[in-house]
Amino acid sequence: MSALTSFYNRFAFFYPLVDIFLKPQKKKFFNEINQLPHGKLLEIGVGNGSHFHLYQRHQITGIEISSAMLNTAKKHSDGTIALFEMNGEELTFEPETFDYVVLSHVVAVAQHPEKLITQCHKVLKPGGKLLILNHFTPNNWLKYVDRAFNLFAGLFQLKSLFYIHHIKAIERFKPEKEIDLKPFAYFKILMLVKS
Repeated sequence: MSALTSFYNRFAFFYPLVDIFLKPQKKKFFNEINQLPHGKLLEIGVGNGSHFHLYQRHQITGIEISSAMLNTAKKHSDGTIALFEMNGEELTFEPETFDYVVLSHVVAVAQHPEKLITQCHKVLKPGGKLLILNHFTPNNWLKYVDRAFNLFAGLFQLKSLFYIHHIKAIERFKPEKEIDLKPFAYFKILMLVKS
């Protein structure tokens, strides 16, 4: 069992507290997702699944690395979402299966973000979209907070100091849309197209 899996198995009980903080961003994110044409969607890192009700369309498949989180997510599912215990860095789906891949607060906690983005590219159909909601270290005073917290971030299995352009695999996608979320543009929604 990886350190990340072990952490989230232990953290599952406390996740609803974090979810309260993430809820406003997720609502905006899923509003963007729901405007896209119906298609096959893979969500990597579904967490406890408390956001499943925000999906209004799409054929949803969800994966989660933590069995404890996945068990809770199954309770939030109405049975229309196919759920699997799987690592996003080692996807077992056939290439070019999905129209959309969703990463909601996942990229900065992945052990190997490069592998994760490469796997997303593999399972997306040509012209498919990668949709990311995450914190990104901004070029304002918050970068100093990120630098300070980065000393302890490993305890929480995340990368506090985080820049998307450090992931070379992202260059395999064409940027389509970027939305800065308030306050301070610390969180962003990115829409990228497989080229």
